Amino acid sequence: MTETAAVRGDSGRLAAELVASRVLDVPDFPKPGILFKDLMPLFADGPVFRQVIDQIVAHHGAQRFDVVAGVEARGFVVAAAIAYATGTGVVPVRKAGKLPRRALSATYALEYGEATLEVHEDAFIAGQRVLVVDDVLATGGTAAAALDLVEQAGGTVAGFTVLLELGFLDGRQRLAPRTVHAVLTV
Repeated sequence: MTETAAVRGDSGRLAAELVASRVLDVPDFPKPGILFKDLMPLFADGPVFRQVIDQIVAHHGAQRFDVVAGVEARGFVVAAAIAYATGTGVVPVRKAGKLPRRALSATYALEYGEATLEVHEDAFIAGQRVLVVDDVLATGGTAAAALDLVEQAGGTVAGFTVLLELGFLDGRQRLAPRTVHAVLTV
């Protein structure tokens, strides 16, 4: 598990420690030189996962968004939990070719390649307030694409949150002036 000494995050030290205590480092995945942060132990620990979701909801306020958009694939887990906790809907932001109806798309650079995200054209009602969530913020390419897609589809970004931010990759700066909420920043 990730070391919990001197952890920090936008929801405070205790919330950051919850996430840090359930992250496994996996070297050389998905390719050599990448240190993958595996959040599956967090998702598997029901009480801790619930506490983290509650922290996210408390940060954003359940009344400040109408729907939650989750970025493929681990963002789906977080988005569904937040949507359930707040009684809102959930919209998937998917990898290319996974949606069955007309979709908007955005291609972006990853820290280890290139990818395309899509969302249904009619995923949001015009002006609908959307909380966008993902598991990890790295260089910000995925996040920027997801946020842009929400707006292209007519939604209004009400917030953006991640469980884990890799601060040394400066993704937060790429998203400026948008506000980033990260439960844990390493």
